[in-house]
Amino acid sequence: MSSVGNKKYYIVSHDILPESIKKTAEVKELLARGDVLTVNKAVREIGLSKSAFYKYRDGVFPFYRAVHKKIVTVSLLLEHKAGVLSTLLNTIAAEQGSILTINQGLPLQGLANATISIDTAGMQVSVDTLLKAVTLIKGVKKVEILGQT
Repeated sequence: MSSVGNKKYYIVSHDILPESIKKTAEVKELLARGDVLTVNKAVREIGLSKSAFYKYRDGVFPFYRAVHKKIVTVSLLLEHKAGVLSTLLNTIAAEQGSILTINQGLPLQGLANATISIDTAGMQVSVDTLLKAVTLIKGVKKVEILGQT
C-alpha cells in the first residue's frame, strides 16, 4: 500500500477487479493512444456507461503510470491575451508542479500553441485534477497530454 496526500493506493491483480474498473482502464488507454477522440466513442466501443467511466476515471491507471508518473508534457492552445500564460504558470506552481520547459509559438489569429513539461513528483493533486484546473483558466482553449515519463 502507498499513500499520496489523503489517498491510499494498492496494487491489485487484474483478475479480481470488477468489470467496470477494467473497462474504465481500457477506455482511458483508448483515449491516451488516440484510437478514439471522445469519451462517448470510447465508452461505446468498450461497452461501459459514461457515468461508470466518470466515477472511476481518477482512481484507475495502469501500474507503469503509477510508478513512473513524474514528468508530464502538455500541449496547450492559448488566447493571445495578457496574463493567460502567467495565470497558467501560477496555477501549476500553486499545486506544487515544477515547470521544466516552456515552448510557445508565435500567435496566429489570436491563438498561440504552447508546450510545457511539468515535474509532478511534488504535487499533492493528480495530474487530471491539475489539468481540470488549467482548463478553467480564461484564455486556455485546449489542453492535451502529449506524454509522461
